[in-house]
Amino acid sequence: MPENASSPRTPSPRTPSLRTPPWTARSAARGWRCAPAPAEVRGFHAALPGYSPTPLTELPPLASELGVGRVFVKDESCRLGLPAFKALGAFWAVHRILAERAADGAEPGPVTLVTATDGNHGRAVARTARLLGQRAHVFVPRGVHPGAVAAIAAERAEVTEAAGVYDEAVRLAAEAAATPDAVLVQDTAWPGYERIPGWIVEGYSTLCAEIDEQLAAAGAAEGPDLVSVPVGVGSLAQAVITHYRSRPSGRAPALLSVEPEAAPCVLESLTRGEPVSVATGDTTMAGLNCGTPSSIAWPYLRGGLDAAVAVPDPAAARAAARLAALGVASGPCGAATLAGLRAALTGAGAEERRAALGLGPSSVVVLLSTEGPAANPHSATDH
Repeated sequence: MPENASSPRTPSPRTPSLRTPPWTARSAARGWRCAPAPAEVRGFHAALPGYSPTPLTELPPLASELGVGRVFVKDESCRLGLPAFKALGAFWAVHRILAERAADGAEPGPVTLVTATDGNHGRAVARTARLLGQRAHVFVPRGVHPGAVAAIAAERAEVTEAAGVYDEAVRLAAEAAATPDAVLVQDTAWPGYERIPGWIVEGYSTLCAEIDEQLAAAGAAEGPDLVSVPVGVGSLAQAVITHYRSRPSGRAPALLSVEPEAAPCVLESLTRGEPVSVATGDTTMAGLNCGTPSSIAWPYLRGGLDAAVAVPDPAAARAAARLAALGVASGPCGAATLAGLRAALTGAGAEERRAALGLGPSSVVVLLSTEGPAANPHSATDH
């Protein structure tokens, strides 16, 4: 991984950039509508041992720096005992899988849950398997940090390291799951494999429901004017779009996706108007290092995203440092949402991008910080 993310020559966060960020926007997204997520998901999560809503922390200094009214950060650094949000999708999907297998008369013995991961999703699947008395087999792509691999193995999962990138690990996982006593629990979809990824997306809806309640408690019951969400294959973004675009009335916030410049598959797909795969490079935003959008996410991304931006590793590192200084522990993937918002609202062309997002001096912004530093060992070793 590159080690220049914390170079002393890096501009300060307030230094305007003359560089125009990789960016695309569309004007009709706030009018796009879809069906809501199942209402029972929140109740399922609330009944899990150890469940509590993750914090929504207001950071007035960021609001001042960015020229908006209020900035809140949804802090997913500890979700159901794990340092990232992924457990929400894994627990709900595995619950649905096991219930369906029982209804179909499957043998009552343990099943092997197979998945591919850049780290967080695989650890969540492994944790779910361990707690429910199932087995787990997790494939990781080339370049995943040994610390992340060790954390998955510590959940008693079998771990196989692929020689290729994330998409290759997904292919190997799908092949390994093609036995009667195994099931693929993947958080990306493709034609012919879409139901289980859809359940994972449904699981993420609890995060959005919590934000509604927390904003209301903070005196912002009308909801946000903008939500910034990190994107790998687009599953979390699909959940966020579903939440905010399924409302028949009320405020429709702008939705901004943020990706690494090394893996901008959603930005490139939106720019071309069709889903495409991109060659990925090294990035400290390991959980976002994905080359192909999820097939079930794509219609939501195309219809419901207002804008997409890509950011370099040093920008994510600076954003993580700023959040840490304000008391929010975030890894590079989580801090990417602040880096993306900074890229959108500052530098060359900022006024046009601000107008495209509909932001003004009283706007309420929510940043999704999807992981803590413990989820991504690179944040401790490479910055």
